[in-house]
Amino acid sequence: MTYNLSLQGPIRQPASGGKAKQLIIFLHGWGADGPNLIDLADMFAATLPDAQFIAPNAPQVCEVNPYGYQWFSLMDRQPQHMLAGVRGAADILNHFIDEQLKALVLDNSKLALVGFSQGTMVGLHVALRRTPAIAALVGFSGALIGAETLAKEITARPPVCLIHGQADDVVPFASLKHAADALTSHGVPVTAHPRPFLGHSIDMEGMAIAARFLGKQFG
Repeated sequence: MTYNLSLQGPIRQPASGGKAKQLIIFLHGWGADGPNLIDLADMFAATLPDAQFIAPNAPQVCEVNPYGYQWFSLMDRQPQHMLAGVRGAADILNHFIDEQLKALVLDNSKLALVGFSQGTMVGLHVALRRTPAIAALVGFSGALIGAETLAKEITARPPVCLIHGQADDVVPFASLKHAADALTSHGVPVTAHPRPFLGHSIDMEGMAIAARFLGKQFG
C-alpha cells in the first residue's frame, strides 16, 4: 500500500477575515475525502470566527473506492492490525499537524481535531499521545483503538466530546460507551452524546453539540 506522506485538502480561512487564532483539522471517514467534511466549517465558524479549518485527504487511496481515501486498511480487522494501522496513520497526521501549526505560528493549545468514523479512531490516538495537549477533540461515530495500550502510552488528556448515532450499523453504538469508559478511567475529561435514531452519519444536533463544545474549549 502506497502512502501519501504530504497530506492536502480544502481550507476555509477565518470568517473574521483576520489572522487565524485557532486551527481545526477535520479527519474524514474510510472511503471519503476532505471535501466530504469541510462544510462543517460553516457550522463552526459562527462560534469560532477566528479559526482556520482544513480537511486533508487521508494518506492512502481507499482499497475499495478509488475515488476516496483511507487512513489505514480495514481488510484485516483483527485488533493488532487495526492498532498498527492507526499508529502508521498517526505518524503521518502528526507531521501534517506540525507543518500546519508552524505555518500559522500556533501551538498545540490552539488546535482541535474533529473526526468522523475512521478519522475519529486516528484522532483519538493522536490526541492522547501528543504533547503538550491539544485544546480538544470531537469524535463522531468512531471508536477507541488499542484501549489496552493507554496505561503505558497516554501522555495527554485533552477534553473529548464523543457523538454517536444509536442506529449506527457501521461502527457499533456500543463503541461510544467503550471509548468513554476507557478515557474516563485514564483521567480524560469526556462527554458522550448518544443520538437517537441516527445511523452512521452526522446530524444537525450533533454539529451544534460539537460547535458549543469547541467554543467552550477555546474560550
